[in-house]
Amino acid sequence: MASVFLNFPLPPGPGKITMCEEMGDFTSASQDTAKLKLIGYPDISVNKDSTRSLTQRENAKSAFLPHDETINKRVYHAWLDMGLSGALEEIVNSSSDVPNWMSFMSQKLLILTRWTNSLHGSFFPHLAMSNEEIVAKFSGVNNWCTSPVKAFCWHPHTLKLSYCLQDDTVRVHANFADLVPSLKHNELVPVLKHKLQKNVACMAWQPNSSSILGVGCQSCILVWHIEPTSLATRPSSSSVQVLQQGNHSPVTSLAWSPDGRILMSSSPVDTAMLAWDVTLETCTPLRRFGGGGVSLLSWSPDGSKLFSATPSNVFRVWESRTWSCEKWSTSTGTCKTACWSPNGNILLFATENQPIIYSLSFSEVCDETKSVIGGSQTAVACIDLSQTEIQTADGTSNVKVGGCIQLMAWDTSGERLAVIFQDRCDYVAVFRTRLNLVLEISPCGFVKGVDGEIPEFVQFQPNYSKGALLTVVWSSGRIGYIPMYFVPSSSSPLSSSRLENVATLHQYQLGTSSTIHSYNHNGMYNN
Repeated sequence: MASVFLNFPLPPGPGKITMCEEMGDFTSASQDTAKLKLIGYPDISVNKDSTRSLTQRENAKSAFLPHDETINKRVYHAWLDMGLSGALEEIVNSSSDVPNWMSFMSQKLLILTRWTNSLHGSFFPHLAMSNEEIVAKFSGVNNWCTSPVKAFCWHPHTLKLSYCLQDDTVRVHANFADLVPSLKHNELVPVLKHKLQKNVACMAWQPNSSSILGVGCQSCILVWHIEPTSLATRPSSSSVQVLQQGNHSPVTSLAWSPDGRILMSSSPVDTAMLAWDVTLETCTPLRRFGGGGVSLLSWSPDGSKLFSATPSNVFRVWESRTWSCEKWSTSTGTCKTACWSPNGNILLFATENQPIIYSLSFSEVCDETKSVIGGSQTAVACIDLSQTEIQTADGTSNVKVGGCIQLMAWDTSGERLAVIFQDRCDYVAVFRTRLNLVLEISPCGFVKGVDGEIPEFVQFQPNYSKGALLTVVWSSGRIGYIPMYFVPSSSSPLSSSRLENVATLHQYQLGTSSTIHSYNHNGMYNN
């Protein structure tokens, strides 16, 4: 299977920046003269130096605990905050204050404790990592340790977004398009800060509520209640709930059910994902042996299914009626990213060691009395994104694009799919998608920022009325908006060029016998 980038439109060259898409064609302009602001949206540019967290120079736990305290007090406080594993980690991180034998034994006991908590009979390398290393490995942000923005999230219904800086403060922009011009410079931006808000890995807004934001942290989940009418820029501690469970940290993924009733959380060191009733502050563990933990969660849009990845080569899809699940196994490492189609019938995923997007289809179950997941026996390799060197549109240079996938985002209309890559790549790859009798994916174009900017995170604004709006968190600290204007494919016939691209995709799908790997849902791997 040849790299799809051989059929892509040529990317913008040096000095150019992508402005928008108009009916399938991306428009770029000179970065020296282009206006980077989108009317009606907040201009967000984070200064990298001003938000550089202490965690980049020392361990977050040692930064959290006062240095004038004795090692005994620091270990005691770590025990109170995070239990045995926290106390052992504090000893390991304070190796200069304890005998060498104590540091060595604590490190071995920490590995043993995490291994025991994983409830699995084999060793997983991530259990020997520090909390920061675990979060960096399983975070959706490309370079979590150095990116000025550590997490980003759009609200699913209202015009509201939040992002977390390197100092672990969370800022919220709300209803910005409704502000009159004279008040735009006085826009109220709440800043959320809490003593337990350390090593933020993820955020999730509650559906059907405009004010509740879940934040996944090193030792707990913080649920903030941010009243839209409040004029406070620093909400007090009375505005936050602390959800904490032993051996369930760090939290690397949060997912609200589409109706907003259940908050699911996961940690790579805990084989149980927790279903939280936030109002009662209680949780129900959903556990399956195997995998070493749960690293990634994603609800299907209809709420009938929940995807869960593990740090190993296993991932599961659960049905939400009786909470039974089906299991798939891969041969190329953990599932790095996944996203659902708008109708919840197709799951796209990619593994950490292979530059290929796979699709998994689910049948529609008409009988609501039955609890059926309906997953296909094998996953199909849709697109090869192997790294390729191509020429820029101005013909002045060659650039490398593609590679192993870091993150995928699918817009709510099912028309556009955005992909960023693990290795240094200046471009976001965008595909047209169409949900017909089969999934159709064809090249659309590249999104480029200012010279030197690397895309760290991407997400589509939900329910954008004019097509799709891609939000890109760039390595410079700038949050960019790329509007995509198009007519939905359901209301217009396919163009001849699109038909050609779709035909190419079908060739990819039909080549499974010799060039494409597929995975059996009962753990059987097929070539």
